[in-house]
Amino acid sequence: MRLDAADRQLIDRYQRDLPVCERPYQEMAETLGLTEDEVITRLCRLQEQQVLSRVGPVFEHSRAGASLLAAVAAPEAQMDLVAARINRAPGVNHNYAREHTYNLWFVMTAPDEDTLDERLDELEQQLKLPILRLPMVEGYHIDLGFAIDWEALP
Repeated sequence: MRLDAADRQLIDRYQRDLPVCERPYQEMAETLGLTEDEVITRLCRLQEQQVLSRVGPVFEHSRAGASLLAAVAAPEAQMDLVAARINRAPGVNHNYAREHTYNLWFVMTAPDEDTLDERLDELEQQLKLPILRLPMVEGYHIDLGFAIDWEALP
């Protein structure tokens, strides 16, 4: 798949610093000399073609409320059902399977610690499985933006 200059600019410019405003795609479009619809269409196409896996901001969670990593030991035969239930819980993201006794891992966020605890307690009751709660002790920033050598790509 070939990416044109506008695709490459969109990817390069917005690996970081996605605008946080009422119309971020409009602001991106103005910076890139495109229309808002063109930006949205391009981002959708890039996701459909699996060039991009996700479009959205990453927030410093400690400033935005409360969150923690959690894990569940789901019976193998019920993994899909348990995963689907976890995915429906408010504030859940990054739900993924692991090869471990605790085979489903997810991050849950909430506006505050009390709400987070309530959500986890409720989910635990619904699943009828204990949830391993792993609050962050120390945070690390990993910059996932990369300089892309477009000329070296096929």
